[in-house]
Amino acid sequence: MKSPLASLLTGAVVLGAATMASAHFQMIYTPEMALEQGGQIPIKLVFTHPFDAGYTMDMGTPEQFFVIRTRGENEPVRTNLKEELKAIEWASLTNTGKAWETMYQARGGDHIFCLIPEPYWEAQEDSYIKQNTKMIVNVGGEPGAWHEPVGLPTEIVPLAKPYDRWTGNVFQGQVLLNGEPVPNAEIEVEYLNHQPLLDSNSFAAEPAVTVPQESFAMQTIFADDNGVFTFGIPRAGWWGFAALDLEEDFTYNNQPCSHDAVIWIQAKDIN
Repeated sequence: MKSPLASLLTGAVVLGAATMASAHFQMIYTPEMALEQGGQIPIKLVFTHPFDAGYTMDMGTPEQFFVIRTRGENEPVRTNLKEELKAIEWASLTNTGKAWETMYQARGGDHIFCLIPEPYWEAQEDSYIKQNTKMIVNVGGEPGAWHEPVGLPTEIVPLAKPYDRWTGNVFQGQVLLNGEPVPNAEIEVEYLNHQPLLDSNSFAAEPAVTVPQESFAMQTIFADDNGVFTFGIPRAGWWGFAALDLEEDFTYNNQPCSHDAVIWIQAKDIN
C-alpha cells in the first residue's frame, strides 16, 4: 500500500491553472436512493471528479454490471445489467467523456448495484485505476441485505444504512479485499457538488457549496485496524467514499493499477 502522502498526491488532479484537489470517482447515479414505491429508475455510470464537476474520464466497457435484489428472508436475486447498458457522452464543466446508462425496474426491498469497470489508464500518473463501485437503492422501506458483502474483489460494506442517513448522522463502512478487512485503508471522501442533469447528461454549472480552502474539496480519512471508517455527514446530498490502492502490487497490462473500492450514500435534511 502506498504511503498516505504518495496516495494523496496520486489522487490530486490539476485542472488548467487551478490547483483544486479533486479525486477520481466512479459514479453509479440515480436521483433517489430511498423510494416510496417501485418503478423505472434511470442509472448513469460516470467516471469523473464529482466535487468540481471536473474532467470526465472515458469509461471502457464495464467488465461486470449487475444488481442484487434482497427482500426480507427471500433469497437474493442477481440480475446481469451489462447487456442493458447504452453508451453515452457525459459533459463535465471542462470536457465530455464516454459513460453508460440504463433504465431499471425497481421493486420492494434493497437493490445493490455493483460495477466492476475496465481499468482506466491515467497517463498523468503512469498507472491504471480500477474502482469497483456499489450503490444501494431501497424501495418502500422494506428490509434487505444492505449490510452483507456481495463478494467484489475490493468492496466497502456499509455498517449503517446508506439510504437512511439524516444530516448530522455518521456513516460507517468496512473496507474489504477479497473478503478480508484492510487495516488502515486510506479513504477519499467527496461531495457531489454539481447537480447531475439527466436529460442532457451533464453537470449543472453552479456548485451547491464553495470551499474555504482547497483541502476541503477532497477529504481524506483512514480506517482502523479492522478496516472500519467513520464519517460525520455535514450536508444533505450524495457522498462518495473511495478506498484506495487496496491490493499491493496489483497490475493490469503489466502496469501498476490502483485497485480501489467505492460506495455512494445519500443524506437528507430533517425538516
